[in-house]
Amino acid sequence: MSTPFYVSPEQLMKDRADYARKGIARGRSVAVLAYDDGILLVGENPSRALHKISEVYDRIAFAAAGKYNEYENLRQAGVRVADTRGYLYDRRDVSGRGLANVYAQTLGTIFSEASKPYEVELIIAEVGDRPEDDQIYRLTYDGSVADAQDFVVMGGPAEAVSTVLKRTYVAGATLGEVLRVAVDALGRDGTEPRTIAPNQLEVAVLDRNRKQERKFRRVTGAQLARLLSDEPGAGDELGENGNGEGPEASAEPAGSAEAPDTTAAPTAAADPDTDVIDLIDEVLDEEGGQDGSTAQE
Repeated sequence: MSTPFYVSPEQLMKDRADYARKGIARGRSVAVLAYDDGILLVGENPSRALHKISEVYDRIAFAAAGKYNEYENLRQAGVRVADTRGYLYDRRDVSGRGLANVYAQTLGTIFSEASKPYEVELIIAEVGDRPEDDQIYRLTYDGSVADAQDFVVMGGPAEAVSTVLKRTYVAGATLGEVLRVAVDALGRDGTEPRTIAPNQLEVAVLDRNRKQERKFRRVTGAQLARLLSDEPGAGDELGENGNGEGPEASAEPAGSAEAPDTTAAPTAAADPDTDVIDLIDEVLDEEGGQDGSTAQE
C-alpha cells in the first residue's frame, strides 16, 4: 500500500509564491512616478505592439510586469469591468480603488485555488484634480494590495531600481525631470549602468491638465526624445498623443481596446480568458450584494 502524498498548506503557499516571484523577476522593471501635473508610467519595452502600460478608463491607467498573456487577460477584464460600470451607473463611479479591489480579489482567488498562480504584478494609477488626490496601487501575484506614495517599481530587479529612486526622486518635479530620473534608475538594475535608448522605452502619462475626460496619453517619438535630452520647454505642450505632432498623428483610435467607448452598450468582443471573467463577475456580484451600488467608493 502506497503512502499518500501530503504537502502542508504553508509549504504549498510558499512554493506557489516562489514560482510566481521567479517568473516576474525574469522580465524588466516598470516604474510609476508622480510628477507635478500628473502620473508618469515608464518601462523598458522594445515591442511596439505588446504593451506593458495601457489605458483602462478616463483617469485610470494599468501597468503590468510578468507573463504577457496573463496580465493581458486581466487588462481586458478590467476594461470590461470599468466600461460596464461606467455605462450602467456613471463615469464618476469608476475609480482606481474599486478596480484595484476587484483585481486583488481575483488574483487572491487564482493564487489559492488555481493549479498555478499568475506570474504577474500590477499597478493601477488614477490621476486626481490635485496632486494629493492621485492614487497609485500596487498588486502582487497573491492579491496583496498596497497604496504607494510618490513612486513604485515592480517586476525584474525592482529593489535595485527602487534604491536608486529613493536617492534621486524629487516630489513635485516636472515631467522631463521625473522621466530622466526614472530612465536612469531603470538602467541601473544590474552591476553595470546601462543607457536605454528612446525606442526601447514605453512611456505614458496621466495628465491632469488635459482638457478631455480621457487623461491618458502615450509619449513617443520626437517628444520623448526631447524630454530625455532635457530640451527647454519639451514638456510644456504634449501633442494629443504625446508625440508632439498633434491629433492627426494618433496611433490609438478612440474605439480601440485601450480607449473604451462608454457612450454605447459594452460588447463582448475580444473577451479575455473565461475563467478570469467568471471570477471578476463573482466579485462584482458580491459587491452589488453588499452595497447595491458603486457610487459610494
